[in-house]
Parts: sequence; C-alpha cells; structure tokens
Amino acid sequence: MRLQSCHYDLQALFREVIKYFDCSVLWGYRGEADQNKFYNLGQSKKKYPDSKHNVTPSLAVDVVPYPIDWDDIDRFRYFAGFVMGIAATLNVKVRYGGDWDMDTQVKDNKFNDLGHFELIPPET
Repeated sequence: MRLQSCHYDLQALFREVIKYFDCSVLWGYRGEADQNKFYNLGQSKKKYPDSKHNVTPSLAVDVVPYPIDWDDIDRFRYFAGFVMGIAATLNVKVRYGGDWDMDTQVKDNKFNDLGHFELIPPET
C-alpha cells in the first residue's frame, strides 16, 4: 500500500529493484501529522506541505535494504547505488537523500536521509 501511494515512476523503479535486492518501503505519501512529526524529530528538513512526500501521488519514497540495520551506512549506500543504476536503465530521474547535490560524492552532505529517493522534475 505504501508504494501504491507513490508516482507511477517510483512504483516501476522499486518493483524492478525488489526483483534483485530485498528492501522495505517505509513511506510513500505522508500526511500533515506524520510529516511534522519527522520534522520535529529532525528526521526531515521540510514541514508539511513542503515535502515531496506530501503530494498525491507521492513524488518521494523511503525505501531501505532488508533486513534493516540503521548503523550499516555502507549497506545503505550500496543499496542506493543499486537503485540509481536501475533508475538509469528505466530512465527514471531520481535524487538520493545521501547525495542531495547529485555530484556522486556521498560524504559532502549536511543532512543524510539514506533511505530517501525522490523524483526530479523534467527540465522545462
């Protein structure tokens, strides 16, 4: 149900990813109470309604490698690389919460959201 709340491109991406890498979808769409809770806990930089999780369909999804080990940062990054590779083959443009500026350098982030993936709007 969580993945179904997401944009079709995110659904297609993670339906392909799960064929090769076991993972869990934690969040797709997020309502006001949940979004503001994560903001207040310091787990999001955006208040409702400013997150890409706060639109229908959701333009963001939080997906983590399974089994979940929040301390295994290397595994999160490995998973993200896998996701980004699959996204490229599907021509789905996404930004990873471990590389906000999309420069492929994962150690220059000021805020890590290692399970977060969001669609990048097409350039106009």
